[in-house]
Amino acid sequence: MLLSIVVIIALGIFSQWLAWRIQWPSIVIMSLAGLIIGPLFLLVNPEKALGDLYSPLVSLAVAIVLFEGSSSLDIREVKNISKSVFRVVTLGAFLAWIGGSFAAHYIAGLSWAVSFVIGGLFIVTGPTVIIPLLRQAKLDPRVAAVLKWEGIIVDPIGPLLALFAYEVIKVMNLNEGGFGYLLSFFGGALVAGLIGYVMGLLVSVMAGKGLFPEYLKSPIILSFVLLCFCSGELIMHETGMLSVTVMGFTIARRQKYVSSIGNIAHFIENISVILTSTIFILLTSSLSRETIGQIFTLPILGYVGIMLFLVRPLTIWLSTIGTELTNKEKTLIGWIAPRGIVALTVSGYFASILLEDGFDDASILTALTFALVFITVCVHGFSLGPIAQKLDLASNDTPGVLLIGANEFSFALANHLKKMEIPVLVMDHTFHHLSKSREYDIDVYYGEILSEHTKYEIDLTPYEYILSLTDDPAYNALVCQSFIPEFGYQYTFTLTSRGDGPEQKEIPPAHQPNILFGENVEYESLNRKMREGYSFQTIDLELEEKKTVKKEDLSVPVDGIWIFIRKEDDELIFITLKEKVTVEKGDQLVVLSKEAEQ
Repeated sequence: MLLSIVVIIALGIFSQWLAWRIQWPSIVIMSLAGLIIGPLFLLVNPEKALGDLYSPLVSLAVAIVLFEGSSSLDIREVKNISKSVFRVVTLGAFLAWIGGSFAAHYIAGLSWAVSFVIGGLFIVTGPTVIIPLLRQAKLDPRVAAVLKWEGIIVDPIGPLLALFAYEVIKVMNLNEGGFGYLLSFFGGALVAGLIGYVMGLLVSVMAGKGLFPEYLKSPIILSFVLLCFCSGELIMHETGMLSVTVMGFTIARRQKYVSSIGNIAHFIENISVILTSTIFILLTSSLSRETIGQIFTLPILGYVGIMLFLVRPLTIWLSTIGTELTNKEKTLIGWIAPRGIVALTVSGYFASILLEDGFDDASILTALTFALVFITVCVHGFSLGPIAQKLDLASNDTPGVLLIGANEFSFALANHLKKMEIPVLVMDHTFHHLSKSREYDIDVYYGEILSEHTKYEIDLTPYEYILSLTDDPAYNALVCQSFIPEFGYQYTFTLTSRGDGPEQKEIPPAHQPNILFGENVEYESLNRKMREGYSFQTIDLELEEKKTVKKEDLSVPVDGIWIFIRKEDDELIFITLKEKVTVEKGDQLVVLSKEAEQ
């Protein structure tokens, strides 16, 4: 058991890392890794190794992932597309249920009872599959918001629809209970949602009054999430997901009153990444070879094809008639619907209870679910980026630069980046600082980058690098620290605050890759050089081979301050306090020099 747990966790995380390195969808790599160690080579079988712990661990992990997704929702994301989102998660979910049920009956050959159960379950997409895809594809914010909200809100609705269909079956086919039984189902779902709301409100109030010490805040809130999920499950099976979703959304709505709650977001997000990786490995490595063999049958493959090419597109186009979405946006949203962890975990539960009730055709539900999950994950994972680019619903291929602080140097740098056809935006919270932008005809934004509403006012998707270039070192450092989680450590830069005085301490080696240009290159010196007539020049490096050298050892025809190196694939390597740089044939070096720009 110990070896199985360690292998699964490590393999899940390294699968995420490998996917990042080769730019593949992470869920594809994780699914393949699970299949390799499980049914292919029979190295690990987590379901047998963990025994009775298997199902509870998967359920708790799903609860945390759902809470993380719902607590990150902000109504401002959908202020211009709220009608579309509402239609997709209501009418769209209903149409997907009906369409999926009919396809299960007529294509997969399932009975009507089993079809309506599995049809309800298959409306889910979920944050475990959607959010990793959105993170890699850099979609237009409107499309990303619809897919994200649909995945998080519909995730608990799918199991509830499946459960509702099962309760109807018990009343009509199995002659159990009566309509009072159905009323108890709706009552249970209502109570579960109420538990989530009360838990979210309680956590918000307690955190707002400072009743949690800072070092215990994240563990306490995580404990409340688990308690909320278990309380919902005690009310009625499969309603725990509804409870934690409501709890997360309640906390998200209360963050404007209790800002300290937002500080736990990165902690929960990190746990969610680990759990997502682990669950996919757990589920795929637990599959049997017999289940894998069942996937390659005509009824199952035909069902998946109908769900991909007919049910999903038709559902979105019908449910969004008369909404704010354009035809291109409807096309992309209608194509993207990867199924994930919830479908895999809950289908096993319904397969077992339906088989106990005498529905023998439910034996193929596990194979049917995995076929839909794996095929949609692969097809949508690889096609999302190219299709979004084809429909002009993704950011420009060239990575852009976000400059914080409007001054002579930042405007000149922005102008040169624009000439190199690199997207650039200058942002400043002081209006008169931006007035000079008219001379250069560059994009600017008047606002505070650290303000929470800024990310909902402008689209930061096209920008891969952020440079904080103000005259306030403390502010620069705060901007970098705030945006490292979003942009990445290696894409976040600032100017040095170090002067020539003896009181200045040496910059720690860990911070040197984020400090721009050189030891004595500071805000004042850069802007002074601009007033003295310095300008930017692009130099084509003529090198025979790739090599890593110290900056002073590389001979270039122009003397000046090195700013950045542009690679042939448009990657930008900004020059920092690191002593060495890696250069190769085809690179372009941008230098700030006294000579006139050529």
